[in-house]
Amino acid sequence: MRGWLFFVALGCWMGLCKPLQGQTLGGNAAFNFLKLPGSPQLTALGGVNVSVPSRDLSMASSQPSLLRQEMHGQVFASFQTFFAGLQQLHAMGAYHHNSWATSFSAGVLYMNYGSAVQTDPAGNVLGDFRPQDYSVYLSMSRRYLNRWHYGATIRYIGSNYGVYRANAIALDVGINYQDTANLLQVGFVAKHMGAMLTSYSGNEEDLPFDLQLGITKRLAGAPLQFSVTAQRLHQFDILYRDTSFNADNFGGQGSDGFFTKLFRHFVFGAQGFIGERVELSIGYNVLRRGELAVTNLSSGLTGFSYGVGVTLPRLQIRYAGSQYQNGASLHQFGVNLSLAH
Repeated sequence: MRGWLFFVALGCWMGLCKPLQGQTLGGNAAFNFLKLPGSPQLTALGGVNVSVPSRDLSMASSQPSLLRQEMHGQVFASFQTFFAGLQQLHAMGAYHHNSWATSFSAGVLYMNYGSAVQTDPAGNVLGDFRPQDYSVYLSMSRRYLNRWHYGATIRYIGSNYGVYRANAIALDVGINYQDTANLLQVGFVAKHMGAMLTSYSGNEEDLPFDLQLGITKRLAGAPLQFSVTAQRLHQFDILYRDTSFNADNFGGQGSDGFFTKLFRHFVFGAQGFIGERVELSIGYNVLRRGELAVTNLSSGLTGFSYGVGVTLPRLQIRYAGSQYQNGASLHQFGVNLSLAH
């Protein structure tokens, strides 16, 4: 009962928020760092997944209904470097309250953009500043009947770019259906619903709202499982095009058919299991390939990702790599440690 009251309160909070726009395209939303995968397993599966069953606590940072009782006492930390020395740090921990039959987790996601030179409008150097983004969040998850789990995450989001600062509060709500007999799991999540509390220049911007739906099926006779996830379901044409750049360099902005636009919503993932201790993952993000493909040049493995995980009883070590363009890949490392007895 307490869980339902909690969700009613969250629903009332959402209703009091300013209207949710959620129709941004490309980089038009604020706090876009929230869309970067903060977990090696999530990165390896294409950067978007809401349905994979796992002992990995970090998957619950993207889909709160994946938070489970068996994650009690687990702590997670990951590190990723981006181009030009940018860094992402992510840490979280989990706790299960037996009398409430509720699992909780808390975490922080931090983006470090290094040091930049601050100047005035005339170009005079005023000194250096360190731009940064961060999110502090609290999640909860409960079980309903035998096959359903539901969860929510509330986030405080902050951004500091020298004299320009902003913060916001946002809510994620997720539902998960798990059929263990048929090795099937389905997940749905509504992400980043909320509003800015203060804006960079007095003009409120949208949050990177997203609706995601996914399904994962493990084969009964083989150590393999496959996932299909659809992202940004609230918007059909999701590819951002720089019309001026395309017109200047390629003579036009181009156009896409119905099925091309449809498949850009999908992220595909597959995992293979070697015994009970090693997981191999691969993913393909169709939208990422479409956004980063260079016209008239080979795209190579752009949009693909891969990873490996070693899962011991109290320790998990994971690595993931993702290909953004030819010769440009990113690497992420993560560790899960169980502190429960």
